[in-house]
Parts: sequence; structure tokens; C-alpha cells
Amino acid sequence: MSDAAAAQAAVESADQAARSLHHRLMASGHERPEGHTCPICFDLIELPMGQHSKINVCCMKSVCDGCILAAHRRGMNDRCPFCRTPLPRDDASLLAMIQKRVNKGDAAVRKGDAEAFSFLGGKYFQGRLGLTKDVSRAIELWTEAAELGSIDAHYSLGDSYYYGEGVEKDKSRGIHHWQQAALEGDVESRHMLGAVEYNNGNYQLAVQHWMISAKMGFEKPLNAIKDMFKEGHATKAQYAEALLGYRDAAEEMRSPQREEAKRLGF
Repeated sequence: MSDAAAAQAAVESADQAARSLHHRLMASGHERPEGHTCPICFDLIELPMGQHSKINVCCMKSVCDGCILAAHRRGMNDRCPFCRTPLPRDDASLLAMIQKRVNKGDAAVRKGDAEAFSFLGGKYFQGRLGLTKDVSRAIELWTEAAELGSIDAHYSLGDSYYYGEGVEKDKSRGIHHWQQAALEGDVESRHMLGAVEYNNGNYQLAVQHWMISAKMGFEKPLNAIKDMFKEGHATKAQYAEALLGYRDAAEEMRSPQREEAKRLGF
């Protein structure tokens, strides 16, 4: 095969791989991952999850505010509502608990603690829990967490590489991490893929990504489609579809217990 033919074959192979990935992205990741479900009431946690749930490092489970309120009323103020482990007393105790999970030697056990690596990476990135801010260490932990299957770690690595936060800027690598997370149902990563397409002028691809995440109950992409409609880059029908999908998903995540937790500012 001549050099020209080999080059052409390489281009065609790359194009085919890109089309295959695009198809997978649009066909997969329409449902949020299992870790986004409260382990007590078994309902999906409202978005953004950080505003409507709390993660405890004893079991690395995110428990919704409604179930935390119910546990509080039963007098469980000093134990995890899910696994009943006594809660850490201070930052030092919390850090020791999470480091114990991360420092396990058995590979099979470590694989089950992907979110522990991701969580600790976030604390190094922010300089929390008495840790000195260390972005390089955060990247290392997120990389291992992503290899172990953490969706959150893929999202964090996407941000870091795309914007060059603590690492050399590499937009393609950042997009790759967002794609991996989006394939598993991560709405934040899906939203970022839509933003990339929008900034590149690929408005219909942006709408497709944002439509998927809006229908999973994420308000940010819904507002983005609304803005695109005002700009003339999305149709009224597309905005209406996104709005109805968002409302249906949001309604499924509501419960009297969760609404009461909001009312009480819990």
C-alpha cells in the first residue's frame, strides 16, 4: 500500500470511529447511573446532587435530604443514615476514614472504592480537610478513580484537561473524559459536551446533548435550549420537548419528605 493510500485509510478509519462514537453518545447515557439513586428511598436524587444530598465517606453513598431529615427525626444524628457507622467528629477523623479506604492494598477491594479516590482527589484540589492544595495529587487520584470506574472522576478530569487546571491544557483529552462520563449517564458531562458543540457552532449537536440531559431533570441544559430558541438556533418544538421532559423527570424526583426538607432548609 502506498503512503497516500495508507494515509487515506487512516483518515477513513478515524472518520468511522468518530461516527461510531457519536452514535454511541446519542444512543447511550439517557439514564442516570445507579450511584445517583438514594440507597434508602431508592429514588433518583434531585439535581444538582450536591444541593440535595450528602455523601458519607463511611460507605461512599449519597443519601437524599429527605432521608437525612427522616433519620434526624429518629434521633440518628451521629450515625450514617444508611450504614449506621458513627460519623467522623471533625475534619481529621473524616480524612483518616477516607484515606483508610483509599490505602487498601487489595486490587479488588480498591475497585469498589473508586468514589473514595475521586472524593479525596476533590479535597486535594480544593485544599480542604486540612490538606494543602495539591492539584497534581488530585489529578493522580482522579485518574486512578476513573480507571476504577468513577464517573465523577471522569467529569473532574474533563474540566482539568479542557481548561488546563493543574495540567497542560488538552481539550481533546478533556472532551474524551466528558464523553466517557456522558456514556454512563452523567448530566454535567453531557451538558459540557453540548457547550463544546455550541461554541463550535454545531447548534443541532448542542441541542441533542442538552435535550438528553434536560430530560434527565437537569435545569441548566433546559435553560440553554431556551436561550438557543431565543437566538433562533433551536425550534419552539425542541424547547417544548425539553421542557416537558425536564418537568417529568423533576416530578419523579420529588417526594413529600424531600419537599419538607427544603422547606425546613435542611
